[in-house]
Amino acid sequence: MTRKNLGRTTLAALPFLLAFLVDLILFLALKDRLPTRLAGHFDLSGDVNGYVDRTTYVLVTAPVLPVLGAAWLLMVVRGRIHGRAHRLLIGGGWAAAAFFSYVLGATLIVNLDASEGGPAARFPMWHLAVAFGAAALAGSIGLLLARLVPAPQDPDAGRDPAERRRIPLADGEVAGWARTTGAWWTPVGALVLAATGTGVGYAVNWFIGAALLVLAVLVLVFSRAHVTVDRRGLTVSGLLPWPRVQVPLERIEAADSRRVDAVAEFGGWGYRIRPGRTGFIVRSGEAIVARQRGGREFAVTVEDSATGAALLNTLVDRNRAGR
Repeated sequence: MTRKNLGRTTLAALPFLLAFLVDLILFLALKDRLPTRLAGHFDLSGDVNGYVDRTTYVLVTAPVLPVLGAAWLLMVVRGRIHGRAHRLLIGGGWAAAAFFSYVLGATLIVNLDASEGGPAARFPMWHLAVAFGAAALAGSIGLLLARLVPAPQDPDAGRDPAERRRIPLADGEVAGWARTTGAWWTPVGALVLAATGTGVGYAVNWFIGAALLVLAVLVLVFSRAHVTVDRRGLTVSGLLPWPRVQVPLERIEAADSRRVDAVAEFGGWGYRIRPGRTGFIVRSGEAIVARQRGGREFAVTVEDSATGAALLNTLVDRNRAGR
């Protein structure tokens, strides 16, 4: 690992490590004043509406910051993010670590000296305002520190668009390309989420159940990518005709076919927005990556992406020539 990579890795992991240690020290310092059942869920007015055993609370919340930190580190180190977008990603990690650290710590503080027979714990909503303020401050610090380490450079920056592969078309010849790609496990995941949401709604709380049902619908909608390349540009929709994403030819500088890592580059699956890039990601694997004017990328995972990218480059050339 080079010194530059070590610096980036350190900056990405440091906020989550510090946040985890702060919350761990806070819990150890306060554990004797915490009840055996903690108020762990609150409504919009700050009143408690759910309790959890103290040991269970620790087991559930302790991995939050390490797991989130590991995911963020993966995106920073292997996410193919460059320049300003790389610094924004590091700053975002500092902001996320500060936000979750404050919320978890505040939850412990509002439970101090609470007892079964005494007044119930409350979580005043001003705590969220403070959490967002802490996130803004930590994010700013992260952005400043990120300037100390040179960001990785985009290998495609400055690359001549003419180097990309084309599909020869005669004057007046019309061509189009379309493919559909999906992952087998996403419909299964949507079904599991829907069943879980229904069960939670009946047995526990329909507010939580409804959220799981909405998530199931979103997973199902984005479980397949219908990709079209034609005279309109690059068009992508999910299982349904809407929502639809269209990148017109006049906004595209060039297109490439390359492999993308769903987690490392986009933080997961579905319609993803990241610094410097947007993506319709249904799996890891080959993808059409359209580089737009200004440097922002749009990626969609799809089979036979090399053919789609080559035709897209041909159509971009034709659009520039006005033919």
